[in-house]
Amino acid sequence: MSNQTITYVVAVTAAVAGLAAYVGLILVPAWQSYSRAWERAAASFLTLYVLAAFVGLGVAGGAAIVWFWDRISG
Repeated sequence: MSNQTITYVVAVTAAVAGLAAYVGLILVPAWQSYSRAWERAAASFLTLYVLAAFVGLGVAGGAAIVWFWDRISG
């Protein structure tokens, strides 16, 4: 298996695990907190902001690692 294939496998595995965590830990509790359909839909929509915040933190953390890699590995 090539290094590129390993990178793709790790990326896909991380994406699936992250999506499963989002659904299980954020979306399902928000859905179950309300009984009316429109409230559930609104709560589900608002969880997308939480997902966007987590993705933004992940991108910022990754960018920080890339930016400071020469100091970290040094």
